[in-house]
Amino acid sequence: MIPAVLPTYARAPLHFVKGEGSWLLEEDGRRFLDLGSGIAVTALGHAHPALVAALTEQAQKLWHVSNLYEIPQQQALAEKLVAASFADTVFFTNSGTESCELAVKMARKYWYEKGQPEKTDILTFSGSFHGRSSAAIAASGAEKMVKGFAPLLPGFVHLPFGDMAALEAAITDTTGAVLVEPIQGEGGIRALSDAQLQQLRALCDERHLLLILDEVQCGMGRTGRLFAHEWAGITPDIMMVAKGIGGGFPLGAVLATEEAASGMVLGTHGSTYGGNPLGCAVGCAMLDALTAEGFLPDMNRRAALLRQKLEGLVAEHPAIFEEVRGQGFLLGLKVRVAPGDFVKAGYEALLITVPAADNVVRLLPPLTLSEEEIAEALARLEATATALEAAA
Repeated sequence: MIPAVLPTYARAPLHFVKGEGSWLLEEDGRRFLDLGSGIAVTALGHAHPALVAALTEQAQKLWHVSNLYEIPQQQALAEKLVAASFADTVFFTNSGTESCELAVKMARKYWYEKGQPEKTDILTFSGSFHGRSSAAIAASGAEKMVKGFAPLLPGFVHLPFGDMAALEAAITDTTGAVLVEPIQGEGGIRALSDAQLQQLRALCDERHLLLILDEVQCGMGRTGRLFAHEWAGITPDIMMVAKGIGGGFPLGAVLATEEAASGMVLGTHGSTYGGNPLGCAVGCAMLDALTAEGFLPDMNRRAALLRQKLEGLVAEHPAIFEEVRGQGFLLGLKVRVAPGDFVKAGYEALLITVPAADNVVRLLPPLTLSEEEIAEALARLEATATALEAAA
């Protein structure tokens, strides 16, 4: 008999009932150190006072009216994002997947309105993950994503990850945009270098293409800058965000320049829930915290400490670990065992991590992870590695 909850996840037998900062409380009383953050979502940890206050205050006033009316909280968050980024305009969604759908529509509508409707192709890289909607899986192209879901949305060209020569060679008269994650999350914490991102921006300018960045996982402070592309000193034309922007409340957005968004006029897109008062109130509190003076510099200091400790851990356990990847608190341990086995062994050490492709285990802690918690994380990672060595 099929379960009441559609069985599309192989769920761990854990039942968390409460969260406090970097910690999750299981119903049997065990306290787990959370280095997963709900897959890079609870960026300020669980039950952060500022987010709880924003949500509670708004919940006592107004939850939902729809986008048929002005929403002051939405306007406030949009203005904050515009002020803090490259963007001139923002559309709010409920998830990263929805952000992908709009980004694809926006790029294709742009060229249609420019009198070049043939420019529908979007170039993407292997190993990418942009969500699980029809457009998002077509953009990924991976067999595990698309098998059984044909016919796929056409117009996506898949290229080897980071192969800039192949990218340039793939551009034709029907190419309209490039869609890429500055750092692949699900793909195994694989990053484009600053030089590659700069080359990509220059190539898009030279060949008159739109650059779409997917910062759903790597954005909102996770790499130590508000957005990952800032490290390379470039800007996109369109950008997808979600996950950390709501700190755990379902919220996403598409940020764009005025030019890139010029085709999205009245009636071309909509959302019943997107930009609702609850989500945007939390988003405002989240962005205020991330942009507060000193927050990201201090986070970078702690992230550097964690990275240093992880390098030592890898050196001490060469039978388990191969290397450390990533930036800020978007880190990956490439392991010599099955990532799922490492994650499961971590449960015994009361530790939460997240598997990824390319034999990588992701470490995505709250951006508020303290030095004391870093020490505790290393102790639990050490215990996990030791247990796996003993079982080999």
